[in-house]
This record gives sequence, structure tokens and C-alpha cells, in this order.
Amino acid sequence: MSRELPQAFGRRAFGDDPATYDAIRPDYPDWVYDTLRERCGLGPGCAAFEVGAGTGIATRRLLAAGADPVVAVEPDARLAAFLRQSTPSPALSIVGAPFETAELPRADFDLGLAATSFHWLDELVALHRAAALLRPGGWWAMVWNVYGDDDRADPFHEATNALLSDGPKSPSGGGRSGVPFALQVNARKSAFGRSGAFADLTHEARPWELVLDADQTVALYSTYSDITARPPDERRAVLGELRRIAVEQFGGRVVRNVITILYTARRA
Repeated sequence: MSRELPQAFGRRAFGDDPATYDAIRPDYPDWVYDTLRERCGLGPGCAAFEVGAGTGIATRRLLAAGADPVVAVEPDARLAAFLRQSTPSPALSIVGAPFETAELPRADFDLGLAATSFHWLDELVALHRAAALLRPGGWWAMVWNVYGDDDRADPFHEATNALLSDGPKSPSGGGRSGVPFALQVNARKSAFGRSGAFADLTHEARPWELVLDADQTVALYSTYSDITARPPDERRAVLGELRRIAVEQFGGRVVRNVITILYTARRA
């Protein structure tokens, strides 16, 4: 029987191999950053903070858009070190602490962002913390790349479901509901409402496809918390079987359905 990983596991789940994580995890589609520019003021001089910045996949896009300063909050020292080395910028500072207790250098940010990280936090605590860091009228954004889509055929998921179903599960998966955390729109809206700290909440979701070869498939799955939480021998066995399925049943070409969903809200 599978078990849901505790939220605290997210603070150490991804730091064993930051280079692979950074290379294989896809960026968010351009429309996400276009929305942050057009709706949330991302651009030159925008003061931004990012929650769970990881290796800096989204961080680099904030910097490229001209945000300055950008404060990246990352509790895993290994990921923070990778980010510091890979993304040298005078506009970037890194705070190595959990978001709930991190001491940030200001409390009047224009934009806060959580990119595939918010499900590792206590939702209401994190929303109140985010609001406290924003200036009045500042924007909070949450984005996810969600793998899987009930509206599209998913042969690779079907072929590997039995292999993965009994292992530990990330809180991103939605638990017993089977609906991913990010796609539980009513629940996310309810949390914003209960926080009482935000207005003008919007969300947008768009589907796309990620095409991988066998090596890329193994590399991507090796970064999932569902995999990193397993004992090393079991992890190697599961990844080996994933490779075999990718090669023998899919000819080395795996298509994963992805939904990118973005929430934005203005501090009331």
C-alpha cells in the first residue's frame, strides 16, 4: 500500500543530483512568463522572491526578464549551492532556509512565485507568509507542470502504473482523490478565500506534450520524489524497469502528457 510523503520530505528530496534535475526537468511554457509580465508586473526593476527555487529553472527566467532583486528561498543546501554556482547574478540572493521561517531582506516585494513547490508547504501558513512579504497590490503566483491528463490517452502511464503504484507518493499527486494538487482548483480557490489576503484570483491551464528518449525518461523519473524516497536498490530496479519498458514497448520514444497550470492573485 502506498503512503504519502510528508511535506518536510520536500526539503531534501531533490538535492542528490542537482545537475540531472536541472538538465531534465522542463521549463514552464513561455505563456507563463508572458502572463507574469502582462498581469503581475514582471520586468525590469520588479522585486521578486521565489519559494523553493531548486536549481533555478524559473529563477533564471525571472532574472532574464529584468527582475531585481530576486531572492530565492531554498532549504536544501545542495540545491542552493548549485543555484549559486550556476546562476551568478548581482541581482540574485539565496536564502537557505524553509520558507516558513526564512528571513527575507524586505517585506515589500512586487512579485512572489512558487514553481512546482507549493504542495510541499502548509497551504494557509504559506499564503499568509507570502502576503506578508508583498507590498499592497503585489502579486503572488503558483505554477506547476503536472504529468498526466485524464482527457488524453497515456500509454506510458498505463504501461508503468503497476510498477509505480505501490511506492511512496508525493503530496502533489492528490492523495486518495487521484486529482493532482495543482488541478484541485476549487480547493486552491478555497484556500485563497480562507486566507483573506488576496483578490483578483485567476487560474489558467494549458496542455502540451513532452517527448523523451529512454535515457531522458529514466533521468526525469529519477528526479521524482516518489523515486528518490525509495531505498537505493529498489530505486535502481524501478528505473531499470522503466528503461526496459521505454525501449521494448515504446521503441525508445516516450510521450508524456503535461498540463501547465498557473494561479495568480493580487495582495488585497
